[in-house]
Amino acid sequence: MHVFVTGATGWIGTAVVGELLGAGHEVTGLARSDAAALKLAKAGARIRRGDLDDLDGLRDGALDAQAVIHLGNKHDWGNPAENNRTERAAIETMAGALAGTDRPFVLAGALAGLVRGRPAVETDVSPAVGPDSMRGGGENLALEYADKGVRVVSVRFAPSVHGAGDPGFLASLTAAARQHGVSAYLGDGDAAWSAVHRPAAARLVRLAVEGAPAGSRVHAVAEEAVTTREIAEAIGRAFDLPVVSVAPENAVEHFGFLGRFFGLDMSASNAHTRDLLGWTPSGPTLVEDIEAGAYA
Repeated sequence: MHVFVTGATGWIGTAVVGELLGAGHEVTGLARSDAAALKLAKAGARIRRGDLDDLDGLRDGALDAQAVIHLGNKHDWGNPAENNRTERAAIETMAGALAGTDRPFVLAGALAGLVRGRPAVETDVSPAVGPDSMRGGGENLALEYADKGVRVVSVRFAPSVHGAGDPGFLASLTAAARQHGVSAYLGDGDAAWSAVHRPAAARLVRLAVEGAPAGSRVHAVAEEAVTTREIAEAIGRAFDLPVVSVAPENAVEHFGFLGRFFGLDMSASNAHTRDLLGWTPSGPTLVEDIEAGAYA
């Protein structure tokens, strides 16, 4: 099928584009710069110039394709209201364009804030509702279109989609460790994050767009729970740094923006996802990737 992808040159998007092309699909990627366009061209994808604020372009991209994968996000941590506004407008535009077609609309979801005290499962409904909630309540907004003739699927990504070159949360943790000369965790370090190797996550996205039922929530999770202390200890071994605890009240001072949620528990099960799509995550664990130098 012909798939329109936003965020096509991002960390996850690049892997998803490669996975789709490798499986014989055609891909058009949204590119907001010459560098992004060149990257897509080299991969063998088509190019649609524009960004997430170009709603006419998003609508046309969705209408021209047989499926949409929405991975783009402004990631403007200093302006969450703008992030939320953009996310909702993009979802309403693209999912609205697909209404009545039964075509797939796969979007990136998150595990943060779903539940407390246990790993999240796929049937857990996100409490984020409305434009002022996390990510603008995008998952719930998108799932409303499952009743409007769109095959909506939310892929909830682990907080660590890891691998060599990862620019995300783990890169920020290792940067903080090198800056301060210690690898740190918050409090007792019992908070746990789920994790998944990037190629495995990309494979799940492809399986979701190919066959997940409308209204599905699937978890891009390989390891259910890796404690923040285990993460800090792996970084300590990789960079030969001492490992210490940082008091929660000093989290932002030590970790920067990441300190606001490094101590949150973001663990999740993948049992339903594996059964639904026949997905078997593979690749190194998060600790193995850290120790092998993926964040050097």
